[in-house]
Amino acid sequence: MKEKIKGLSRGNQFLNKELANRKTGVFLTAAVSVVAIILSLPFFSWISIVNIPALFSKLSITREMAENLFQGYSLFNLLSFVQESKQGSLGLYAMILLILMAAALYFNVAYALKIAFNLKGNKGNLGLYATGQTAMLFEMIATAATAGFVIFANYKFGMTGMQASPVVYILFLLSLLSFAAIKLLEAEERALYKEHGLFREIQKNWVLFLMLVPTFIYFMINNYLPMLGVYYAFTSFNFRDGLWASPFIGFKNFDFLVKADLFRLTKNTILYNVVFIGLGNALQIVFAIFVSQVTVKWFKKASQTLMFMPYFVSFVILKVLVYNIFEYQYGLINNIITSAGGGKIDFYNTPSYWPVLITLFYLWKNIGYGMVVYLATIMGIDSEYYEAAKVDGANIFQQIWYITLPLVKPTFIILLLYALGSIMKGQFELFYQMIGNNGTLYNVTDIFDTYVYRITMTQPLSIGLGTAAGLYQSVFGFAIVILTNFLVKRKNPEYALF
Repeated sequence: MKEKIKGLSRGNQFLNKELANRKTGVFLTAAVSVVAIILSLPFFSWISIVNIPALFSKLSITREMAENLFQGYSLFNLLSFVQESKQGSLGLYAMILLILMAAALYFNVAYALKIAFNLKGNKGNLGLYATGQTAMLFEMIATAATAGFVIFANYKFGMTGMQASPVVYILFLLSLLSFAAIKLLEAEERALYKEHGLFREIQKNWVLFLMLVPTFIYFMINNYLPMLGVYYAFTSFNFRDGLWASPFIGFKNFDFLVKADLFRLTKNTILYNVVFIGLGNALQIVFAIFVSQVTVKWFKKASQTLMFMPYFVSFVILKVLVYNIFEYQYGLINNIITSAGGGKIDFYNTPSYWPVLITLFYLWKNIGYGMVVYLATIMGIDSEYYEAAKVDGANIFQQIWYITLPLVKPTFIILLLYALGSIMKGQFELFYQMIGNNGTLYNVTDIFDTYVYRITMTQPLSIGLGTAAGLYQSVFGFAIVILTNFLVKRKNPEYALF
Protein backbone atom coordinates (compact mmCIF):
# COMPACT_ATOMS: atom_id res chain seq x y z
CA MET A 1 0.00 0.00 0.00
CA LYS A 2 2.82 2.39 0.91
CA GLU A 3 4.57 1.62 -2.39
CA LYS A 4 1.38 2.44 -4.28
CA ILE A 5 1.05 5.78 -2.46
CA LYS A 6 4.69 6.58 -3.24
CA GLY A 7 4.06 5.75 -6.91
CA LEU A 8 1.09 8.11 -7.03
CA SER A 9 3.15 10.80 -5.33
CA ARG A 10 5.99 10.42 -7.85
CA GLY A 11 3.46 10.56 -10.70
CA ASN A 12 1.93 13.71 -9.22
CA GLN A 13 5.38 15.32 -8.92
CA PHE A 14 6.09 14.54 -12.57
CA LEU A 15 2.79 16.05 -13.72
CA ASN A 16 3.40 19.21 -11.67
CA LYS A 17 6.92 19.79 -13.01
CA GLU A 18 7.45 23.12 -14.73
CA LEU A 19 8.01 22.90 -18.49
CA ALA A 20 8.18 26.19 -20.41
CA ASN A 21 6.27 27.96 -17.60
CA ARG A 22 3.52 25.34 -17.74
CA LYS A 23 2.99 22.13 -15.86
CA THR A 24 4.06 18.96 -17.67
CA GLY A 25 0.66 17.42 -17.04
CA VAL A 26 -1.04 20.35 -18.78
CA PHE A 27 1.13 19.85 -21.89
CA LEU A 28 0.43 16.11 -21.93
CA THR A 29 -3.33 16.47 -21.54
CA ALA A 30 -3.34 19.23 -24.16
CA ALA A 31 -1.57 16.84 -26.52
CA VAL A 32 -4.29 14.26 -25.87
CA SER A 33 -6.94 16.87 -26.70
CA VAL A 34 -5.18 17.72 -29.97
CA VAL A 35 -4.93 14.01 -30.87
CA ALA A 36 -8.62 13.56 -30.02
CA ILE A 37 -9.56 16.53 -32.23
CA ILE A 38 -7.54 15.14 -35.16
CA LEU A 39 -8.85 11.57 -34.80
CA SER A 40 -12.42 12.86 -34.49
CA LEU A 41 -12.31 14.47 -37.93
CA PRO A 42 -14.42 12.80 -40.66
CA PHE A 43 -11.28 11.47 -42.37
CA PHE A 44 -10.86 8.79 -39.68
CA SER A 45 -13.25 5.85 -39.57
CA TRP A 46 -14.56 4.82 -36.18
CA ILE A 47 -16.71 1.96 -37.41
CA SER A 48 -15.68 -0.56 -40.08
CA ILE A 49 -17.85 -2.91 -42.09
CA VAL A 50 -15.77 -6.00 -42.75
CA ASN A 51 -18.30 -8.03 -44.70
CA ILE A 52 -20.63 -5.98 -46.89
CA PRO A 53 -22.01 -9.00 -48.85
CA ALA A 54 -23.06 -10.69 -45.61
CA LEU A 55 -24.54 -7.43 -44.37
CA PHE A 56 -26.30 -7.02 -47.72
CA SER A 57 -27.98 -10.41 -47.36
CA LYS A 58 -28.98 -9.81 -43.77
CA LEU A 59 -30.55 -6.42 -44.48
CA SER A 60 -32.50 -7.61 -47.51
CA ILE A 61 -31.58 -4.54 -49.53
CA THR A 62 -30.87 -4.27 -53.24
CA ARG A 63 -27.39 -4.63 -54.66
CA GLU A 64 -27.45 -0.99 -55.80
CA MET A 65 -28.21 0.12 -52.26
CA ALA A 66 -25.44 -2.10 -50.89
CA GLU A 67 -22.97 -0.49 -53.31
CA ASN A 68 -23.64 2.86 -51.63
CA LEU A 69 -22.35 1.53 -48.30
CA PHE A 70 -18.79 2.38 -47.26
CA GLN A 71 -16.12 0.18 -45.74
CA GLY A 72 -15.72 2.62 -42.86
CA TYR A 73 -17.82 5.31 -41.16
CA SER A 74 -17.03 8.21 -38.88
CA LEU A 75 -19.65 9.42 -36.44
CA PHE A 76 -20.30 12.32 -38.81
CA ASN A 77 -21.54 10.16 -41.68
CA LEU A 78 -22.91 7.25 -39.65
CA LEU A 79 -26.44 8.52 -40.25
CA SER A 80 -25.89 7.97 -43.98
CA PHE A 81 -25.43 4.25 -43.19
CA VAL A 82 -28.79 4.30 -41.41
CA GLN A 83 -30.35 5.94 -44.45
CA GLU A 84 -28.77 3.64 -47.03
CA SER A 85 -29.35 0.44 -45.03
CA LYS A 86 -32.98 1.39 -44.27
CA GLN A 87 -32.42 0.54 -40.59
CA GLY A 88 -34.34 3.34 -38.89
CA SER A 89 -34.02 1.61 -35.52
CA LEU A 90 -30.32 2.58 -35.52
CA GLY A 91 -31.05 6.23 -36.29
CA LEU A 92 -31.57 7.54 -32.77
CA TYR A 93 -28.44 5.80 -31.51
CA ALA A 94 -26.41 7.21 -34.43
CA MET A 95 -27.77 10.70 -33.76
CA ILE A 96 -26.84 10.48 -30.06
CA LEU A 97 -23.31 9.47 -31.10
CA LEU A 98 -23.10 12.52 -33.37
CA ILE A 99 -24.20 14.81 -30.51
CA LEU A 100 -21.65 13.25 -28.15
CA MET A 101 -18.93 13.70 -30.77
CA ALA A 102 -19.88 17.36 -31.28
CA ALA A 103 -19.78 17.96 -27.50
CA ALA A 104 -16.40 16.21 -27.16
CA LEU A 105 -14.96 18.25 -30.03
CA TYR A 106 -16.26 21.51 -28.56
CA PHE A 107 -14.74 20.93 -25.12
CA ASN A 108 -11.46 19.58 -26.53
CA VAL A 109 -11.07 22.68 -28.70
CA ALA A 110 -11.98 24.92 -25.73
CA TYR A 111 -9.43 23.13 -23.52
CA ALA A 112 -6.67 23.38 -26.14
CA LEU A 113 -7.37 27.08 -26.75
CA LYS A 114 -7.38 27.90 -23.02
CA ILE A 115 -3.98 26.27 -22.68
CA ALA A 116 -2.61 27.90 -25.85
CA PHE A 117 -3.63 31.39 -24.71
CA ASN A 118 -2.93 30.72 -21.01
CA LEU A 119 -6.45 31.72 -19.97
CA LYS A 120 -7.03 31.65 -16.22
CA GLY A 121 -10.06 32.40 -14.09
CA ASN A 122 -10.49 33.96 -10.66
CA LYS A 123 -9.41 30.71 -9.05
CA GLY A 124 -6.30 29.82 -10.99
CA ASN A 125 -6.52 26.78 -13.24
CA LEU A 126 -9.69 25.29 -11.72
CA GLY A 127 -11.80 26.43 -14.67
CA LEU A 128 -9.19 25.06 -17.09
CA TYR A 129 -9.15 21.68 -15.37
CA ALA A 130 -12.95 21.56 -15.31
CA THR A 131 -13.01 22.10 -19.09
CA GLY A 132 -10.37 19.39 -19.57
CA GLN A 133 -12.24 16.88 -17.42
CA THR A 134 -15.48 17.59 -19.28
CA ALA A 135 -13.71 17.12 -22.63
CA MET A 136 -12.18 13.79 -21.58
CA LEU A 137 -15.45 12.62 -20.05
CA PHE A 138 -17.37 13.29 -23.28
CA GLU A 139 -14.59 11.60 -25.27
CA MET A 140 -14.81 8.49 -23.08
CA ILE A 141 -18.60 8.40 -23.34
CA ALA A 142 -18.48 8.86 -27.14
CA THR A 143 -15.93 6.08 -27.65
CA ALA A 144 -17.66 3.69 -25.24
CA ALA A 145 -21.03 4.43 -26.87
CA THR A 146 -19.48 3.75 -30.29
CA ALA A 147 -18.36 0.30 -29.13
CA GLY A 148 -21.87 -0.21 -27.75
CA PHE A 149 -23.35 0.80 -31.13
CA VAL A 150 -21.29 -1.88 -32.86
CA ILE A 151 -22.48 -4.52 -30.39
CA PHE A 152 -26.10 -3.38 -30.74
CA ALA A 153 -25.94 -3.25 -34.57
CA ASN A 154 -24.38 -6.71 -34.81
CA TYR A 155 -27.05 -8.07 -32.49
CA LYS A 156 -29.74 -6.33 -34.54
CA PHE A 157 -28.40 -7.81 -37.80
CA GLY A 158 -27.56 -11.18 -36.27
CA MET A 159 -24.01 -11.05 -37.56
CA THR A 160 -20.50 -9.76 -36.86
CA GLY A 161 -20.22 -7.52 -39.91
CA MET A 162 -19.37 -4.37 -37.92
CA GLN A 163 -16.25 -3.64 -35.94
CA ALA A 164 -15.09 -0.68 -33.91
CA SER A 165 -11.91 0.86 -35.32
CA PRO A 166 -8.70 0.76 -33.21
CA VAL A 167 -9.08 4.58 -33.08
CA VAL A 168 -12.02 4.11 -30.71
CA TYR A 169 -10.06 2.02 -28.20
CA ILE A 170 -6.96 4.24 -28.44
CA LEU A 171 -8.98 7.38 -27.77
CA PHE A 172 -10.83 5.77 -24.89
CA LEU A 173 -7.55 4.78 -23.21
CA LEU A 174 -5.92 8.17 -23.83
CA SER A 175 -8.99 10.00 -22.52
CA LEU A 176 -9.10 7.84 -19.40
CA LEU A 177 -5.42 8.48 -18.64
CA SER A 178 -5.77 12.18 -19.37
CA PHE A 179 -8.85 12.43 -17.13
CA ALA A 180 -6.90 10.80 -14.28
CA ALA A 181 -3.96 13.16 -14.85
CA ILE A 182 -6.19 16.23 -14.74
CA LYS A 183 -7.76 14.98 -11.51
CA LEU A 184 -4.28 14.75 -9.95
CA LEU A 185 -3.40 18.25 -11.16
CA GLU A 186 -6.72 19.60 -9.92
CA ALA A 187 -6.28 18.17 -6.41
CA GLU A 188 -3.41 20.55 -5.62
CA GLU A 189 -5.29 23.52 -7.08
CA ARG A 190 -8.42 22.70 -5.05
CA ALA A 191 -6.37 22.52 -1.85
CA LEU A 192 -4.81 25.91 -2.69
CA TYR A 193 -8.18 27.64 -3.15
CA LYS A 194 -9.98 25.51 -0.54
CA GLU A 195 -12.46 24.25 -3.11
CA HIS A 196 -14.27 20.95 -2.55
CA GLY A 197 -15.06 18.50 -5.30
CA LEU A 198 -18.58 17.46 -6.30
CA PHE A 199 -18.64 14.28 -4.24
CA ARG A 200 -17.38 16.14 -1.18
CA GLU A 201 -20.09 18.76 -1.75
CA ILE A 202 -22.78 16.05 -2.02
CA GLN A 203 -21.49 14.40 1.15
CA LYS A 204 -21.51 17.71 2.98
CA ASN A 205 -24.95 18.92 1.79
CA TRP A 206 -26.70 15.64 0.99
CA VAL A 207 -30.03 16.87 2.41
CA LEU A 208 -30.11 19.81 -0.02
CA PHE A 209 -29.20 17.55 -2.95
CA LEU A 210 -31.90 15.10 -1.87
CA MET A 211 -34.44 17.92 -2.02
CA LEU A 212 -33.40 18.54 -5.64
CA VAL A 213 -34.25 14.97 -6.71
CA PRO A 214 -38.01 15.59 -7.30
CA THR A 215 -37.17 18.68 -9.39
CA PHE A 216 -34.60 16.69 -11.35
CA ILE A 217 -37.10 13.89 -12.02
CA TYR A 218 -39.78 16.40 -13.05
CA PHE A 219 -37.56 18.14 -15.58
CA MET A 220 -36.18 14.85 -16.91
CA ILE A 221 -39.69 13.50 -17.57
CA ASN A 222 -41.32 16.71 -18.83
CA ASN A 223 -38.45 18.62 -20.46
CA TYR A 224 -35.57 16.37 -21.44
CA LEU A 225 -37.04 12.99 -22.37
CA PRO A 226 -39.49 14.62 -24.84
CA MET A 227 -36.42 15.97 -26.66
CA LEU A 228 -35.98 12.49 -28.12
CA GLY A 229 -38.96 13.37 -30.29
CA VAL A 230 -36.60 15.63 -32.28
CA TYR A 231 -35.75 12.45 -34.16
CA TYR A 232 -39.15 12.73 -35.89
CA ALA A 233 -37.67 15.60 -37.95
CA PHE A 234 -35.32 13.17 -39.70
CA THR A 235 -37.79 10.35 -40.40
CA SER A 236 -40.76 9.62 -42.60
CA PHE A 237 -42.91 8.58 -39.67
CA ASN A 238 -45.52 5.86 -39.97
CA PHE A 239 -47.46 4.08 -37.24
CA ARG A 240 -46.57 0.62 -38.51
CA ASP A 241 -42.84 1.03 -37.84
CA GLY A 242 -43.10 3.53 -34.99
CA LEU A 243 -40.60 6.26 -34.15
CA TRP A 244 -37.42 4.19 -33.90
CA ALA A 245 -37.97 2.01 -36.97
CA SER A 246 -39.56 4.52 -39.37
CA PRO A 247 -37.42 5.19 -42.49
CA PHE A 248 -34.61 7.65 -41.83
CA ILE A 249 -34.72 10.34 -44.55
CA GLY A 250 -32.04 12.75 -43.38
CA PHE A 251 -32.80 16.39 -44.13
CA LYS A 252 -35.68 15.87 -46.58
CA ASN A 253 -38.19 17.41 -44.17
CA PHE A 254 -35.98 20.49 -43.94
CA ASP A 255 -35.70 20.56 -47.74
CA PHE A 256 -39.49 20.71 -47.87
CA LEU A 257 -39.47 23.72 -45.54
CA VAL A 258 -36.87 25.49 -47.66
CA LYS A 259 -38.92 24.90 -50.81
CA ALA A 260 -42.03 26.13 -48.99
CA ASP A 261 -40.53 29.64 -48.84
CA LEU A 262 -38.57 29.34 -45.60
CA PHE A 263 -37.20 32.86 -46.02
CA ARG A 264 -40.68 34.43 -46.12
CA LEU A 265 -41.86 32.51 -43.06
CA THR A 266 -38.69 33.40 -41.14
CA LYS A 267 -38.90 37.07 -42.16
CA ASN A 268 -42.57 37.39 -41.19
CA THR A 269 -42.14 35.62 -37.87
CA ILE A 270 -39.05 37.60 -36.85
CA LEU A 271 -40.36 41.01 -37.97
CA TYR A 272 -43.66 40.59 -36.15
CA ASN A 273 -41.90 39.45 -32.98
CA VAL A 274 -39.34 42.26 -33.15
CA VAL A 275 -42.21 44.77 -33.28
CA PHE A 276 -44.16 42.92 -30.56
CA ILE A 277 -41.13 42.72 -28.26
CA GLY A 278 -39.69 46.18 -28.92
CA LEU A 279 -42.85 48.27 -29.12
CA GLY A 280 -44.63 46.12 -26.54
CA ASN A 281 -41.93 46.52 -23.86
CA ALA A 282 -41.54 50.23 -24.59
CA LEU A 283 -45.26 50.89 -24.17
CA GLN A 284 -45.45 48.66 -21.09
CA ILE A 285 -42.70 50.73 -19.44
CA VAL A 286 -44.41 54.00 -20.45
CA PHE A 287 -47.80 52.94 -19.07
CA ALA A 288 -46.20 51.54 -15.92
CA ILE A 289 -44.54 54.92 -15.32
CA PHE A 290 -47.83 56.74 -15.97
CA VAL A 291 -49.73 54.55 -13.51
CA SER A 292 -46.99 54.83 -10.87
CA GLN A 293 -47.27 58.63 -11.01
CA VAL A 294 -51.04 58.61 -10.35
CA THR A 295 -51.74 59.65 -6.75
CA VAL A 296 -55.54 59.17 -6.67
CA LYS A 297 -56.02 55.58 -5.47
CA TRP A 298 -59.42 54.83 -7.03
CA PHE A 299 -58.28 56.16 -10.42
CA LYS A 300 -55.03 54.22 -10.20
CA LYS A 301 -56.85 50.93 -9.48
CA ALA A 302 -59.46 51.59 -12.17
CA SER A 303 -56.70 52.33 -14.74
CA GLN A 304 -54.83 49.12 -13.93
CA THR A 305 -58.03 47.06 -14.14
CA LEU A 306 -59.12 48.55 -17.46
CA MET A 307 -55.67 48.01 -19.02
CA PHE A 308 -55.44 44.46 -17.65
CA MET A 309 -58.91 43.36 -18.79
CA PRO A 310 -58.15 42.87 -22.54
CA TYR A 311 -55.66 40.14 -21.62
CA PHE A 312 -58.56 37.95 -20.50
CA VAL A 313 -60.51 38.41 -23.73
CA SER A 314 -60.33 35.11 -25.64
CA PHE A 315 -58.97 35.11 -29.18
CA VAL A 316 -62.27 33.69 -30.44
CA ILE A 317 -64.13 36.73 -29.11
CA LEU A 318 -61.39 38.95 -30.55
CA LYS A 319 -61.99 37.32 -33.94
CA VAL A 320 -65.71 38.12 -33.74
CA LEU A 321 -64.94 41.75 -32.82
CA VAL A 322 -62.39 42.13 -35.63
CA TYR A 323 -64.71 40.56 -38.20
CA ASN A 324 -67.62 42.77 -37.24
CA ILE A 325 -65.45 45.87 -37.41
CA PHE A 326 -63.65 45.18 -40.72
CA GLU A 327 -66.10 43.00 -42.69
CA TYR A 328 -66.73 44.37 -46.19
CA GLN A 329 -70.53 44.21 -46.43
CA TYR A 330 -71.78 44.96 -42.92
CA GLY A 331 -68.63 45.92 -40.97
CA LEU A 332 -68.69 48.90 -38.62
CA ILE A 333 -65.95 50.86 -40.41
CA ASN A 334 -67.45 50.38 -43.88
CA ASN A 335 -70.88 51.39 -42.59
CA ILE A 336 -69.40 54.62 -41.18
CA ILE A 337 -67.54 55.30 -44.45
CA THR A 338 -70.61 54.69 -46.64
CA SER A 339 -72.71 56.84 -44.31
CA ALA A 340 -70.24 59.64 -44.90
CA GLY A 341 -70.49 59.13 -48.66
CA GLY A 342 -67.20 57.27 -49.16
CA GLY A 343 -66.36 53.95 -50.85
CA LYS A 344 -66.00 50.66 -48.98
CA ILE A 345 -62.59 49.23 -48.12
CA ASP A 346 -62.03 45.51 -48.70
CA PHE A 347 -59.84 44.82 -45.66
CA TYR A 348 -59.89 41.02 -46.03
CA ASN A 349 -58.54 41.19 -49.58
CA THR A 350 -55.96 43.95 -48.99
CA PRO A 351 -52.80 42.55 -47.31
CA SER A 352 -51.17 45.92 -46.59
CA TYR A 353 -53.60 46.74 -43.73
CA TRP A 354 -52.96 43.62 -41.67
CA PRO A 355 -49.43 44.05 -40.30
CA VAL A 356 -50.60 47.26 -38.62
CA LEU A 357 -53.93 45.78 -37.48
CA ILE A 358 -52.34 42.64 -36.04
CA THR A 359 -49.77 44.76 -34.16
CA LEU A 360 -52.45 47.06 -32.75
CA PHE A 361 -54.62 44.20 -31.48
CA TYR A 362 -51.60 42.42 -29.99
CA LEU A 363 -50.61 45.57 -28.10
CA TRP A 364 -54.19 46.20 -26.97
CA LYS A 365 -54.38 42.69 -25.56
CA ASN A 366 -50.94 42.42 -23.91
CA ILE A 367 -49.86 45.87 -22.71
CA GLY A 368 -51.77 45.62 -19.42
CA TYR A 369 -50.36 42.20 -18.58
CA GLY A 370 -46.74 43.14 -19.30
CA MET A 371 -47.14 46.46 -17.52
CA VAL A 372 -47.66 44.68 -14.18
CA VAL A 373 -44.05 43.41 -14.09
CA TYR A 374 -42.58 46.85 -14.76
CA LEU A 375 -45.00 48.48 -12.34
CA ALA A 376 -43.89 46.05 -9.59
CA THR A 377 -40.25 46.97 -10.33
CA ILE A 378 -41.01 50.71 -10.20
CA MET A 379 -42.97 50.38 -6.93
CA GLY A 380 -39.99 48.56 -5.44
CA ILE A 381 -37.63 51.48 -6.03
CA ASP A 382 -36.64 53.18 -2.75
CA SER A 383 -38.54 56.48 -2.37
CA GLU A 384 -35.39 58.07 -0.89
CA TYR A 385 -33.92 58.29 -4.40
CA TYR A 386 -36.80 60.47 -5.57
CA GLU A 387 -36.75 62.57 -2.40
CA ALA A 388 -33.03 63.23 -2.84
CA ALA A 389 -33.64 64.14 -6.49
CA LYS A 390 -36.37 66.60 -5.50
CA VAL A 391 -34.03 68.22 -2.99
CA ASP A 392 -31.50 68.64 -5.82
CA GLY A 393 -34.17 70.34 -7.93
CA ALA A 394 -34.93 67.52 -10.38
CA ASN A 395 -38.33 67.77 -12.07
CA ILE A 396 -40.58 64.76 -12.76
CA PHE A 397 -39.06 64.06 -16.19
CA GLN A 398 -35.52 64.15 -14.84
CA GLN A 399 -36.51 61.77 -12.03
CA ILE A 400 -37.91 59.34 -14.58
CA TRP A 401 -34.87 59.65 -16.86
CA TYR A 402 -32.15 59.41 -14.22
CA ILE A 403 -33.78 57.14 -11.60
CA THR A 404 -36.75 55.15 -12.89
CA LEU A 405 -35.43 54.08 -16.30
CA PRO A 406 -31.92 53.00 -15.12
CA LEU A 407 -33.45 50.92 -12.30
CA VAL A 408 -35.98 49.35 -14.66
CA LYS A 409 -33.21 48.44 -17.12
CA PRO A 410 -32.25 45.05 -15.51
CA THR A 411 -35.88 43.89 -15.63
CA PHE A 412 -36.15 44.99 -19.26
CA ILE A 413 -32.99 43.08 -20.25
CA ILE A 414 -34.08 39.87 -18.52
CA LEU A 415 -37.55 40.01 -20.09
CA LEU A 416 -35.94 40.80 -23.45
CA LEU A 417 -33.66 37.75 -23.25
CA TYR A 418 -36.58 35.50 -22.33
CA ALA A 419 -38.67 36.92 -25.17
CA LEU A 420 -35.88 36.51 -27.74
CA GLY A 421 -35.82 32.77 -27.00
CA SER A 422 -39.27 32.59 -28.57
CA ILE A 423 -38.60 35.00 -31.41
CA MET A 424 -39.33 32.26 -33.96
CA LYS A 425 -42.54 31.22 -32.22
CA GLY A 426 -45.39 33.51 -33.22
CA GLN A 427 -48.71 34.25 -31.54
CA PHE A 428 -50.58 31.38 -33.23
CA GLU A 429 -54.01 32.09 -31.72
CA LEU A 430 -53.82 35.76 -32.70
CA PHE A 431 -52.84 35.13 -36.32
CA TYR A 432 -55.07 32.11 -36.88
CA GLN A 433 -58.20 33.66 -35.41
CA MET A 434 -57.75 37.00 -37.17
CA ILE A 435 -56.69 35.63 -40.57
CA GLY A 436 -57.96 32.03 -40.60
CA ASN A 437 -57.57 30.34 -44.00
CA ASN A 438 -57.59 33.53 -46.05
CA GLY A 439 -54.87 32.72 -48.59
CA THR A 440 -54.91 36.27 -49.95
CA LEU A 441 -53.25 37.51 -46.76
CA TYR A 442 -50.70 34.70 -46.33
CA ASN A 443 -47.87 36.64 -47.95
CA VAL A 444 -47.76 39.22 -45.12
CA THR A 445 -49.39 37.33 -42.24
CA ASP A 446 -48.19 33.73 -42.53
CA ILE A 447 -45.83 32.72 -39.72
CA PHE A 448 -44.23 29.39 -38.80
CA ASP A 449 -46.93 28.37 -36.36
CA THR A 450 -49.83 28.89 -38.77
CA TYR A 451 -47.89 27.21 -41.58
CA VAL A 452 -47.10 24.13 -39.48
CA TYR A 453 -50.72 23.94 -38.36
CA ARG A 454 -51.92 23.92 -41.98
CA ILE A 455 -49.40 21.20 -42.87
CA THR A 456 -50.50 18.92 -40.04
CA MET A 457 -54.18 19.51 -40.82
CA THR A 458 -54.00 19.09 -44.59
CA GLN A 459 -51.28 16.41 -44.88
CA PRO A 460 -51.85 13.35 -42.69
CA LEU A 461 -48.82 11.87 -40.91
CA SER A 462 -46.74 15.01 -41.50
CA ILE A 463 -45.29 14.73 -37.99
CA GLY A 464 -41.76 14.92 -39.40
CA LEU A 465 -42.43 18.24 -41.13
CA GLY A 466 -43.94 19.76 -38.01
CA THR A 467 -41.02 18.57 -35.88
CA ALA A 468 -38.50 19.87 -38.41
CA ALA A 469 -40.14 23.31 -38.28
CA GLY A 470 -40.18 23.23 -34.47
CA LEU A 471 -36.51 22.21 -34.35
CA TYR A 472 -35.58 25.03 -36.71
CA GLN A 473 -37.47 27.50 -34.51
CA SER A 474 -35.80 26.23 -31.32
CA VAL A 475 -32.25 26.25 -32.71
CA PHE A 476 -32.76 29.73 -34.19
CA GLY A 477 -34.12 31.05 -30.88
CA PHE A 478 -31.29 29.40 -28.94
CA ALA A 479 -28.67 31.02 -31.19
CA ILE A 480 -30.32 34.44 -30.78
CA VAL A 481 -30.39 34.11 -26.97
CA ILE A 482 -26.72 33.03 -26.82
CA LEU A 483 -25.66 35.91 -29.09
CA THR A 484 -27.73 38.51 -27.22
CA ASN A 485 -26.56 37.25 -23.83
CA PHE A 486 -22.94 37.45 -25.06
CA LEU A 487 -23.42 41.07 -26.14
CA VAL A 488 -25.15 41.96 -22.86
CA LYS A 489 -22.38 40.24 -20.90
CA ARG A 490 -19.73 42.31 -22.64
CA LYS A 491 -21.58 45.55 -21.93
CA ASN A 492 -23.14 44.82 -18.50
CA PRO A 493 -22.03 41.41 -17.09
CA GLU A 494 -24.33 41.72 -14.06
CA TYR A 495 -27.42 41.81 -16.32
CA ALA A 496 -26.61 38.63 -18.28
CA LEU A 497 -28.60 35.44 -17.74
CA PHE A 498 -25.48 33.27 -17.57
